[in-house]
Amino acid sequence: MRKIGIMGGTFNPVHIGHLILAEHSYIDLDLDEVLFMPSKNPPHKNKSDILSDKVRSDMIKCAIEDNPHFIYSDVELNRQGTTYTADTLKYLLDNNVYGKDVVYYFMMGADSFINLEKWYKPEDILRLCHLVVAVRDNFSIDDLTSHSNYLIKKYGICNRHFLDMPNIEISSTSIRDNIASDKFVKYYVPTKVYKYIKDNNLYINK
Repeated sequence: MRKIGIMGGTFNPVHIGHLILAEHSYIDLDLDEVLFMPSKNPPHKNKSDILSDKVRSDMIKCAIEDNPHFIYSDVELNRQGTTYTADTLKYLLDNNVYGKDVVYYFMMGADSFINLEKWYKPEDILRLCHLVVAVRDNFSIDDLTSHSNYLIKKYGICNRHFLDMPNIEISSTSIRDNIASDKFVKYYVPTKVYKYIKDNNLYINK
């Protein structure tokens, strides 16, 4: 079985926190590769605040081009309607998009894991993939283990991996806000992404 990680999100913009989580997952879980999969129409985001598919894709490609086990994926960008993780996982598996005999490892923060039942069809997500949960200061291992046990009791399954990694307080929102306020962001994003943002005057007007 091939083990493929999925790093999803709007990537508006992609930043070093995404890359560090993906690399830790790749190493700690012995993954074959990690897909960077930008969302087109996520249910929890205002589409008007998200840059074009091309711009976000360009930034991802800049960020991962020197890492052979990071792969850009346009699967969600090519789908119509609201982008739901459960539907994407089903599509990947039903259509053997990245081959047969694949196990997908979907990466998320501890807060997303705790709130998984607010997601669309959480039972399908639990059934179709392993969850890779980045442990953060706001939730302890005991909190996450307790919630995992609750999900197993309710849905009968919860393949999860708690990833102990540096607690990096960087978000795409804070980067956009800092750029709009002419504040420092240079080391929050990869060098080529920073240059792309500067060259294209991105996020200057909120």
